[in-house]
Amino acid sequence: MAGKTEWTPNKKLLLVFGVFLAAYFIPFQAPRVVSAINEAFLMLSEYARQHVILCLIPAMFIAGAITIFLNQQAVMKYLGPDANRLTAYGVASVSGAILAVCSCTVLPIFKGIYKKGAGLGPAIAFLYSGPAINILAIVLSAKVFGLKLGIARTVGAITFSILIGFIMSVIFKKDDQQRTKDSRLFNAGMDEGGRTLGQMAFYMTSMIGILVFANWANSRGGSPVWDAIFSAKWYLTAAFGIMLIFSLRKWFSKDDQLAWVVATRDFALQILPLLFGGVLVAGFLLGRPGHDALIPSSWIAGLLSGNSLFANLFASVAGALMYFATLTEIPIVQGLLGAGMGQGPALALLLAGPSLSLPSILVIAGEIGWKKTLTYVSLVVVFSTLAGIAFGAIA
Repeated sequence: MAGKTEWTPNKKLLLVFGVFLAAYFIPFQAPRVVSAINEAFLMLSEYARQHVILCLIPAMFIAGAITIFLNQQAVMKYLGPDANRLTAYGVASVSGAILAVCSCTVLPIFKGIYKKGAGLGPAIAFLYSGPAINILAIVLSAKVFGLKLGIARTVGAITFSILIGFIMSVIFKKDDQQRTKDSRLFNAGMDEGGRTLGQMAFYMTSMIGILVFANWANSRGGSPVWDAIFSAKWYLTAAFGIMLIFSLRKWFSKDDQLAWVVATRDFALQILPLLFGGVLVAGFLLGRPGHDALIPSSWIAGLLSGNSLFANLFASVAGALMYFATLTEIPIVQGLLGAGMGQGPALALLLAGPSLSLPSILVIAGEIGWKKTLTYVSLVVVFSTLAGIAFGAIA
């Protein structure tokens, strides 16, 4: 597919050379470097324990199902580059918000709809909205940081998901049209196999239900209704699991099931090495929340005070590189505000942080190429910075 990063011999040699330089020059005996290495593997361990089994694996099975079974014409109709813009971006942003996942968990599903022929703009809108427009995170933001910041985060996230996606579609319009032509050929004969729309909806809903409710977070008093669902999350997850088993036995042959598992395996092989590598690098540089790594958290806090252009830009860039598990941005920003961070940089961090991370950037680049990825990251950083400056001026 167009846009993917090809590992040519020169690139492999460059990677080996980079590893050599790191091994030669990094003072591994220095206490801070030792601590940073320890943080890198502790962060990877935490990521593996908390996010792979319940988040990434269900998301990969959903992505495999989208690639193998979902009707391409339906994807093209509602999310394709020639689809009605209001429909395409509305469906992308709403469906992303319903999942309420982190920047890494949304990646397999993004890859799935993108491979199936979704336009770059709607796919990017989905990619941004999934982590950014988390209903509970927005409610908790208003409760913890105040109504103004909560509303600003909500408006900014919804607006940016559509605006950034639309700008990406305009910039890369020709590439996207060619890619969707190639996608039609690539996906020929890989549609739903005679299953009805209702049967496919039942099947997909069962997997989405497992993903959503298995990862349902406790608001800790922030929302009684939300916490009531949290207390029943495993019963709900089990109910959707029964739905999935029923649909597989009723409407899918053994060959269908095998093709689904193979597609899921392929997603895992594409995504997990980059994610794990990115988590290691992020942990080495920034550490886990509340733990210092190579870059001391006091340095970051000191650079985020006030409402200057630099403070907002730094908050956006730092947020784009840090990894935020779902809802962890709340205590992190709360701690930074207590350390003197301004209201503007707080909003910039909330808009850029959940939607991006170093691990997710690596995976996105592997799918759409570095040119599109850097454009997407730049748009997120620029819009988050401008929103932070504007909010800081009126807050």
